[in-house]
Amino acid sequence: MTFDRRITPVRADLADEKLRGQVEAERFSAGTLRRVLTAATPLHRHPSPDAPVDTQAIWGEAVTVYDEHEGWAWVQLHDDGYVGYLRSEALGAPGAEPTHRVSALRTFVYPGPNLKLPHSGWLTLNSKVAVTGIEGDYAQLATGGFAYAPHLSALGTWESDYVAIAERFLHTPYLWGGKTSLGLDCSGLAQTALNAVGIAAPRDSDMQEERLGTPVPVTPGLDGLRRGDLVFWKGHVGLMADATRLIHATGYTMQVLVEPLAVAEERIRLTSYGPISSIKRLPSLGG
Repeated sequence: MTFDRRITPVRADLADEKLRGQVEAERFSAGTLRRVLTAATPLHRHPSPDAPVDTQAIWGEAVTVYDEHEGWAWVQLHDDGYVGYLRSEALGAPGAEPTHRVSALRTFVYPGPNLKLPHSGWLTLNSKVAVTGIEGDYAQLATGGFAYAPHLSALGTWESDYVAIAERFLHTPYLWGGKTSLGLDCSGLAQTALNAVGIAAPRDSDMQEERLGTPVPVTPGLDGLRRGDLVFWKGHVGLMADATRLIHATGYTMQVLVEPLAVAEERIRLTSYGPISSIKRLPSLGG
């Protein structure tokens, strides 16, 4: 059988116990549950700081750790199933089950419920936290520190417009593998925006193209599109801001920008990924 290495926890020497009988490996393990306890940490393809970065894990994400060696943990992220290597120091015990997610683009953590205190950390959109109490305008976190309570939403409480979420990231720098307010790539922008409205989106654009939405005809004039439609190339994705404009994270300008789809289509077709491969519509905005 052929497995996608990005989302299949299997190596020659080790594989997930759930894959026993399906793959060959020297040994199998059910792994141990851990949680990401840093604002963001890169997930590498190999256990080396110089290895390619496939994505990031953000605060509060649950991971299954299958192996640890010389400061590196081989893990699978629970939210999107991605497999790779994180620095062990970025992980901690599962701790209290998260109760809230960060609903602001970014928020700070303070040692006390006071905005004048020096901040001790930061959290990006969709980070998960466990709130143990409220003091004034601040939520006390089980991991220590306080976050501004209006920047948090109870788990299960979602935004309604994923394009509006994407628009919050305008001018955010492009970062390959990134999915935070400090930097993100095209599929990271789409995944982050969709997750904020409760849509569990895969990480990479090819996975998103395969699994999300229903097809919309790609006409020569790029007609009939709606706000929220996902536009795919073989290696790129953007979201329609309206019937004619695309919002996407692009290496062309190294930032998130909005531009006419016709302009983006011509440039991308001629210089990088070829023609549009598909357009997908999601029911939450597309009807």
